[in-house]
Amino acid sequence: MTGLNLSQLKALVVTPTLAQLALVIPALGSVWAINQVTGTTLVESGCQYLKQLGGGPALGLWQMEPATHDDCWTNFINYNPSLKSRMQSIAGQESPAAGLMVTNLAYAAAMCRIKYWRSPLPSPVATNAAGCAGYHKQVYNSALGAADAETNTPLFQQAIDA
Repeated sequence: MTGLNLSQLKALVVTPTLAQLALVIPALGSVWAINQVTGTTLVESGCQYLKQLGGGPALGLWQMEPATHDDCWTNFINYNPSLKSRMQSIAGQESPAAGLMVTNLAYAAAMCRIKYWRSPLPSPVATNAAGCAGYHKQVYNSALGAADAETNTPLFQQAIDA
């Protein structure tokens, strides 16, 4: 089985979705953000799995867990009315549930970006694959997660090059 075409996913889903978020908060659509979100799908799902293998709870190409999704809404999105409205527009629903990340690629990409946006850590340079891989490990995957920044650096380079 092969995954989605990465260049198309980046150009047709990630970039326009983050451009929509950038209408509210300009930094949400940065080149770094586009590369980071694109690379995250390679690391998390190989750009092909919509549900976590092995029965885990993670959903969508970006493999976000429902608890993380709900936390983003409860403790961040709901407190930013303009962002909330934009996220509802991307989702096509007033109260999107985590399961929507399986069927709505734009919404899943937007949720990935929100997860990164909430981190207080400075983002790496947009074209620094090793920095992006390390940032993913620290912010998106966590110390307890299985991701390995060194192993994932080539995947982030693919995302940058796509």
